[in-house]
Amino acid sequence: MKTGVFILTVLATCFFVSCSVKNDGPADTKSETVDSSKTISKKFIVDCGQLKRDAIKMDSILLGQIEVGEPSAKKAIVAFTEFANYCDTDTLSPVFLIKTAQVARVIDQIPQAKTALDQCIAAYPHFRDRPAALFLLAQLYDENTYLNNEQEAKALYQKIIDEHPKSPWANSAKGAIAFIGKSDKQIMEELKKKH
Repeated sequence: MKTGVFILTVLATCFFVSCSVKNDGPADTKSETVDSSKTISKKFIVDCGQLKRDAIKMDSILLGQIEVGEPSAKKAIVAFTEFANYCDTDTLSPVFLIKTAQVARVIDQIPQAKTALDQCIAAYPHFRDRPAALFLLAQLYDENTYLNNEQEAKALYQKIIDEHPKSPWANSAKGAIAFIGKSDKQIMEELKKKH
């Protein structure tokens, strides 16, 4: 999505620049180049404050809904990803990548959820909630109706245990590893035995 917006912006900017440059004969090409670059750079200025407000507003809207509808979920995903991608130095960017994944998962946009989590994990290695992102990604792999790759799920759960042993997610990862490859019925039987 960011690429599509970027391409459209570049095309619009190129069209604007080419239409605004007069060709009345010999001109000072240096001043044309400077003017064009000023025009281009103005087009690429992003208002991170506004993108953050839009993301927070969509987050509030979703929190107020009993059941998330697809139209509002898609609007939220756009707001979250635009903020996270364009304002990637903001401390809330990785949070909104996780929110993107959660909302995408609700409306069965699993590839988009995976992409957001992969980006969060790769771009923010010191993010305090990185174990949560790893766990959510592992769940996508663990679920047979989503990515259905038990080996990858187990590797991600183990990564949480190894890299974040004191995190509450480490205990959840240990439990999840114990249930990999088991049916819901088998899991329920094991849980009944423990109680």
